[in-house]
Amino acid sequence: MANLTKRDMVVKISEEVGITQQQAFAVIQKTLEHITDSLAEGNNVELRNFGVFEVRLTKSRVGRNPNKPETDVVIPARATVKFKPGKIMRQRVLLRTAQLSKADGI
Repeated sequence: MANLTKRDMVVKISEEVGITQQQAFAVIQKTLEHITDSLAEGNNVELRNFGVFEVRLTKSRVGRNPNKPETDVVIPARATVKFKPGKIMRQRVLLRTAQLSKADGI
């Protein structure tokens, strides 16, 4: 399976909408910047039918270095981004279950 890159999105959107690739790139880049800025300010980003990005604080925990298992390392709490898919995305991705199960031999 191939990954979808920003470049792939720029090309597809420019062809489908009929704008230049530079214009499509600018729109995609600004969208991503606004999402990032909003999350950095502590706001959730809700895109209807797509999903919600939200900032969550992970708890601090004790980890171990596999090379030195006798030494405990404190991993501090930190802010991370969690994505919760919307209803339509969840339904469409669920359709892949059978295909993935066959590929994994399940």
